[in-house]
Amino acid sequence: MTGIKKLPRVVILGYPNVGKSTLFNRLLGQHKALVHSLPGMTRDLVTGVVSQSGCRFVLVDTGGFTQGEKDPISIRVRDKAFEAARTGDLLIFLLDGQRHLSPGEKELFVHLKKLNRPILAVVNKIDNPQREPDLSDFYQLGQADLLTISAEHKINLDLLKEKILEFLPVRPGAGDTEKTEGNILKIAVVGRINVGKSSLINRLAGEDRLLVSEIPGTTRDSVDTLITRNKKTYCLVDTAGIRRFKGTSDSREKAGIIRAEKNIKESDVICLVMDIKEFPTRQDARIASLAFKSGKPLIIALNKWDLVEKSSVNPAEIKKYLFERLHFVDYAPLIFVSALNGHRIVKILELADEVYSSASKKIETAALNKFWEKFSKVYPPRDQDGSLLKIKYLVQRGVRPPAFILFAHTGNRLQPAYERFLAGTFRESFKLVGTPVIFKVRHG
Repeated sequence: MTGIKKLPRVVILGYPNVGKSTLFNRLLGQHKALVHSLPGMTRDLVTGVVSQSGCRFVLVDTGGFTQGEKDPISIRVRDKAFEAARTGDLLIFLLDGQRHLSPGEKELFVHLKKLNRPILAVVNKIDNPQREPDLSDFYQLGQADLLTISAEHKINLDLLKEKILEFLPVRPGAGDTEKTEGNILKIAVVGRINVGKSSLINRLAGEDRLLVSEIPGTTRDSVDTLITRNKKTYCLVDTAGIRRFKGTSDSREKAGIIRAEKNIKESDVICLVMDIKEFPTRQDARIASLAFKSGKPLIIALNKWDLVEKSSVNPAEIKKYLFERLHFVDYAPLIFVSALNGHRIVKILELADEVYSSASKKIETAALNKFWEKFSKVYPPRDQDGSLLKIKYLVQRGVRPPAFILFAHTGNRLQPAYERFLAGTFRESFKLVGTPVIFKVRHG
């Protein structure tokens, strides 16, 4: 299992708050990296694939370098950024044109030059080219070509894009990656803080792509990790740990939580990660509810299986315990995993394929009504008032999630208990694994 390595990599580096994430979003053409007025929003590597003038490259947004910071997170953010720089085919060293070049930035530029990678020195926040500030400070870097841009106002971005293409290598076989890129399964890895989401993705990727720390809230942005297995590409989205807003005072973390909830809506499959030593918590239930309401196929992964004494637990009892408390998502496959030793983590990808395929399934009308004829005789349908409903026939209305219309002599809704039972029977009869099933009664 390997990451996508055939495309060239362009890495954006610089101090906090120089506009790296804004530039990343502009070049990518979508709002993917979180932008915040406070420094330190980006901690992990945020990546995306850019298509431009027939060329494709991986764009990487890194965490900001900070001078003199000694805390473990800041040190690891710097290490991650340097690691990304070493793998880059082109480095964009971004500077803030509204302030002077700092001694730390000069020192950082010297370190980057030692990597023997092409570097573009780019001065950002030049919002009015007719009134450029004094840039003589920045020429101390010794770069003959100093580009001035405004990422916020899209000034000189076309020139920057042209410069990027000039530096990128042409790699044989890049077209093979293009073929797989259009059919990527997007899996949102969600859960409360510190359940091991980033560790799980690192293990699947086979390398430490994401920051992992015992400090809650380490992941603030939503980070995409592209991996391939058996010639199929998956995009694993590591999301910020979701918790109630009143539980966090950091506005950057709140922004990450909002993005995580958005990722649920935009994903193809949701993988809800819980801690086997403490589950399901009230927050686990809240996240499961978000997954259910999204209508997306769902997998539940109980992580930290390595910490459990196997002789003292019964997986069947654990499953019963979990779904008695989260009965509304009892359709989700449950898997016991360990990010630490890799136990069964590849099964997550296999299940993601299975539940997405199930959610996309189309059932012929004849097969639906043959099923209904037998089922309704044994279990006559009832509406919310408990009255019998006369259903004439069924048709499938849509997929992801599978949705069905029941044409009846009235438009009353099905009794909730009956609807849950019908959904479970549908999943079993038509092999609809890991997906909600929607029913709507229509008069007709």
